Amino acid sequence: MKKSTGVFLLSLIFNTALFAQSAQTPVAINGALSVENGIIVNKSGSAPQLRGISFSWSIWGGRKYYNPAVVDWLANDFKVSIIRASMAVQPDHGYLQEPVQQTQLVVNVVDQAIKDGIYVLIDWHDHHSNLHIPQSKAFFTEMAKKYTGVPNVIYEIWNEPEGTISWDTVKNYAVQVVTEIRKYDPDNLIVVGSPRWDQDVDVAAANPITGFKNIAYSFHFYASDPYHQEKLRAKADLAIKKGLPLMITEWGVGESNGNGKFDKMLVKTWLQWMEDNRLSWANWNITDKDETTALLVPGAPDNGGWTDDQLTAAGVYIREKLRELNK
Repeated sequence: MKKSTGVFLLSLIFNTALFAQSAQTPVAINGALSVENGIIVNKSGSAPQLRGISFSWSIWGGRKYYNPAVVDWLANDFKVSIIRASMAVQPDHGYLQEPVQQTQLVVNVVDQAIKDGIYVLIDWHDHHSNLHIPQSKAFFTEMAKKYTGVPNVIYEIWNEPEGTISWDTVKNYAVQVVTEIRKYDPDNLIVVGSPRWDQDVDVAAANPITGFKNIAYSFHFYASDPYHQEKLRAKADLAIKKGLPLMITEWGVGESNGNGKFDKMLVKTWLQWMEDNRLSWANWNITDKDETTALLVPGAPDNGGWTDDQLTAAGVYIREKLRELNK
């Protein structure tokens, strides 16, 4: 065999192996997401059921994990198919004060998610988005221009509207921001919040947003919270029955304050409910804060590579579930 022929064959084998590997990524398998008949579907028209992890607020202790190495570790070790970049807006050092720095943190995460072939939620992590409409428009305009047509990218335009904020207020805000995004990105999935910390999806289902395609709605719960049990699932069940496309963009194993009890039986019930309804989800959260829903113990490295003893009970559990369910 001539040397040039051998080099060519080795190159062909190598490139074929790389293609086979990339073809197995979640985005390669599912393609661009859309909404059809009240369900989030993949390129084949089936519900993909993505499962993954939410980064914490991009300030405080969670900020240090907003880097490509962590994204890569979550994709390859935790086997996530989706991550969520929860960009802080209102608190000190959030987007309102440091828009350039916060935007760069998000871009760092999103660009690596694209390289790893996983989906990524760009989350405007704000409880009072109706008070920050110009800033939200500016941010999502920048993101839509940068990522238009990139199938990995999902826009989440309002994290958890505060409990006293009405659906009319949420809807009015959403229509304005969606209109801005659609000027530059006509197709990518957009996730809209719902009242009472993303719990009143039944209220949204009674009067959904119209006039735009590929709009979904976020639903949040904390599996061990005594107020997040049968009655809350019933609200989501009603919304699903009415044809509202849902995505669980945040849920935790503990209680709604991020701490409290980790009840595995209650978590199992919620996990089975999501499986039964083929709902995509992102678990809260990548941080080393000393609390129940944190996945990392205090002082865990900021570049991934975590050992079992650097994961909390929640971290060990979620990693096992992701590796089991996403295989």
